[in-house]
Amino acid sequence: MSDQVIIAGGGIGGLTMALTLHQIGVACTVIESSPEMLALGVGINIQPNAVRELYDLGISSDDLDAVGVAAQEWALVGLNGKEVYSESRGLKAGYKWPQYAAHRGELHMMLYRKVVERLGEDAVLLGTKVLGYDIEASGVSVRLRGPAGKEDKIQGRLLIGADGIHSAIRAQMHPDQPPIHWGGAVMWRGTVRAKPLRTESSFIGLGTHRHRMVIYPISKPDAEGKALVNWIAEVTMDNDGGWQHQGWFRPTQVEDFIHHFKEFKYDWLDVPEMLSQTDCAYENPMIDRDPIPTWIDGPVALMGDAAHAMYPTGSNGASQAIVDARIIGAQILEKGVTAEALEAYNNMLCGPISELVLRNRGAGPFGLLNILNDRCGGVFEDIEDVIPSKERADFMAKYKAAAGFAIDKLNAAKPTIPPNARQIQAG
Repeated sequence: MSDQVIIAGGGIGGLTMALTLHQIGVACTVIESSPEMLALGVGINIQPNAVRELYDLGISSDDLDAVGVAAQEWALVGLNGKEVYSESRGLKAGYKWPQYAAHRGELHMMLYRKVVERLGEDAVLLGTKVLGYDIEASGVSVRLRGPAGKEDKIQGRLLIGADGIHSAIRAQMHPDQPPIHWGGAVMWRGTVRAKPLRTESSFIGLGTHRHRMVIYPISKPDAEGKALVNWIAEVTMDNDGGWQHQGWFRPTQVEDFIHHFKEFKYDWLDVPEMLSQTDCAYENPMIDRDPIPTWIDGPVALMGDAAHAMYPTGSNGASQAIVDARIIGAQILEKGVTAEALEAYNNMLCGPISELVLRNRGAGPFGLLNILNDRCGGVFEDIEDVIPSKERADFMAKYKAAAGFAIDKLNAAKPTIPPNARQIQAG
């Protein structure tokens, strides 16, 4: 039985897992179903708790600046264009680490290049799908289907399921799990070259709890003051019939949904005009999975979306996948390449992160807009008369604590993995 760790899935979480294992001296192989790595997707946020982990992996601020921009502000704005809440983010808020708004595909490709540089090209098996696993006395045997359709097996001490919301590993571990959950919200996403709003890098949520835009830049402004701006247009509708389209992510035309936002016009932003200038658009439902009681099955563990696919309302899905990888690495460092290490990881995160999944399903930090709607129907003159500043600040503080990036606690925390720490012996 090989002493290596098998990682199912070469997304952001799986690649971070590979870099972490390499850092502590543990051999691994990443199994990725895509025949080639491509820079797919649009905007993504990496919270300070995850940026800390990337820095500790030797990924520099220059690396992150090349794929995104350090966030300066997070703001909610009502449907009338008036501010509901705003706060500084990252270094401006007093964190020791920035928050990054990045292009998901470019971040993914940067991590892939790091894996190839450090572990070698053979560390990632492309065009190979993980079908399932068999637990054996000294580890796990993983069933694969290769590029030519040939089925094979690979053996390892542990298997980490980082294979996303449609995880085959999770399906085997929890065969009776409910189907993917769709709460009725549909998102249209894309990017546009435009001048950033408010600051050089503000995350803006605009509208109501059921009808809103999210807008933020994912690059620094150019000589003309324009940046690549990520936008998300979101409408919640009746979901009694379930999702009616084929697939969960598909290209679309702006003309198919722009009518929902024809009234989103303000002296500081014309949403229909912005959408009409977009260079791409995609449609996908806002989906997650119901929490499960455990992420482990002996020498097998789930991480990232395979463990806790969550609504993007808190902008922390990718961040949590990065943290998952680092926690698994820390436990392997302490307990060896063993099922006991995975059990410790599960005990630390499964319960609280499952609660975060449900918190995000309940609108996450956008829950302030729910409160606004309940109290005044979303129409107000002075937000202080509707949701006092202390209540707004307390609401956000509770969310950041649940998501693992409360500023004082994070700034005071010791590194998840000490510098130069190595796990030399397996098991």
